[in-house]
Amino acid sequence: MEKNYKELLHQISTFIFDVDGVLTTGDILITAEGEMLRSMNTKDGYALKCALQKGYKIAIISGGTNEGVRNRLKALGVYDIYLGAHHKMDAYEELLDLYNLSPSEILYMGDDLPDLPIMEQVAVAACPQDAVPEIKAAANYISHRDGGKGCVRDIVEQVLRLQGQWDHNVGAKND
Repeated sequence: MEKNYKELLHQISTFIFDVDGVLTTGDILITAEGEMLRSMNTKDGYALKCALQKGYKIAIISGGTNEGVRNRLKALGVYDIYLGAHHKMDAYEELLDLYNLSPSEILYMGDDLPDLPIMEQVAVAACPQDAVPEIKAAANYISHRDGGKGCVRDIVEQVLRLQGQWDHNVGAKND
């Protein structure tokens, strides 16, 4: 019998996210100068900071190369950022080796076909509500939220709550 995704959340220590369509809506605004602009949800950012403060590992693997995205993620405290990863499995395998991780402790959230190979390897494969059908079919969990609209907060908060790591002080600065 296959485990319910909530049972699998107990063992998660590491989150890996795609960017476009997960941390962003997937929409790209292009300025007259050719700069590509993306929008990220502040509640997703808050959840990432909370998870990092509680000792979880967070990594980003994206085919995109926007340095503004890298800067935003670094400002949140995320440093394992693989942009321009056209073969996402290479970045995934590097993370496994770097931190001696087991797939059984990893949650990956993606929204499109390049995410499928990693989703097939991890303990929990998650996706936003507006992911493509093939990704939804491969997911253990489909968020009720769309990409860039709180799907990251949704799954991170579930893991932290289930593991007793989410409380009213989470995310508060220790000044």
